[in-house]
Amino acid sequence: MLTTISAILLGALLLGSWVYCVLTGLAAKRYLAQPLPDQLNQEPISILKPLAGLDDGLEENLRTFFTQDYPDFEILFAMRTPADPAHALVERLRAEYPLVPTQLILTGEPPWPNAKSWSLHQMQQRARHSLLVMSDSDIRVDSQMLKTLAREFADPKLAVTTCPYRAVPGASFWSKLEAIGMNTEFLGGVLVARMLNGMDFALGPTIAARRDAIDAVGGWPYLQEFLAEDFVLGNEAAAKGLGVGLSSYVIEHRIGAQGLVKNFTHRLRWCRSTRRSRPAGYIGQLFTNPLPIALALWAVLPATWPALLLTTLNRALAGHATAEQVLHDPLCRRQWYLVPLQDILSFAVWLAGFFGNTIDWRGESYRLEKDGRFTRQ
Repeated sequence: MLTTISAILLGALLLGSWVYCVLTGLAAKRYLAQPLPDQLNQEPISILKPLAGLDDGLEENLRTFFTQDYPDFEILFAMRTPADPAHALVERLRAEYPLVPTQLILTGEPPWPNAKSWSLHQMQQRARHSLLVMSDSDIRVDSQMLKTLAREFADPKLAVTTCPYRAVPGASFWSKLEAIGMNTEFLGGVLVARMLNGMDFALGPTIAARRDAIDAVGGWPYLQEFLAEDFVLGNEAAAKGLGVGLSSYVIEHRIGAQGLVKNFTHRLRWCRSTRRSRPAGYIGQLFTNPLPIALALWAVLPATWPALLLTTLNRALAGHATAEQVLHDPLCRRQWYLVPLQDILSFAVWLAGFFGNTIDWRGESYRLEKDGRFTRQ
């Protein structure tokens, strides 16, 4: 009796996961079909770069922002003190590209829990332009990024947009698994949410926004209260009727080479943050991992092995839609056989994310509140 009930429950969940795989493919097609505005736009842009230390490949990442094929832009950098190892690198790049207007802002120790928001607040106050591109230090782009974003902002309704990202791993095996998950499972969730609910959120690695849109949601003094300040920015903007989009421009997210423990820790931080900022969506992530559900069903009822094969096919098609069609990801193309292992690990981290309300972030310990706010412990 217990076996039958378990099989029925797992079968229902698996059916939901198959539907989700189909939705992923449809969502990818809809995303790729979105048109760019016909009119060109070359309004001036301020790039805001918060920095803290020397990430892997930081020089190459920053250099791609200095070499934008765009007529009028500036780059603002923020770090706490001149003792930061990134300080000397930024000064060297500023000397190497004297024609690119830059500002280097020393913020001191952040008085806010969210240090990134403190840096962005300081830079926004000094930025000369109203269109802001906020990009993390581990992002790499080509010379057309600003041109593409500006053209999208020719649409007067657009206030905030997020760049989807192709994760590029470091040398570690765990980094590789994480990148595969980002490029298949995570992006699929973003695209399906966009198709079903519209864009009512933003994603952190690179966001472009009108200055008045940030101010309309309360500015960084309000956003700094949240761990997922990026999500809240997009969510609050959408709630106020401002246009929120998912850009056609794909960035590279260089995720570094973390070992198992550090990789698991920051994955768990993401899960706990998502659980607090979007609880219903977090529960729904169960359907983004069809392979563990199919394996559990097979273990309970071995005669369901055809369902396991069909699940593998559905997962492959959904992963192809995101990693290949949207992101053109060479990693998943070469090492697709790691997807099942990544899915099992992702499922385990997702389960762990239901427990605990503390996170570690850049050496500090924080407590997450129910509404997504967080405080230092």
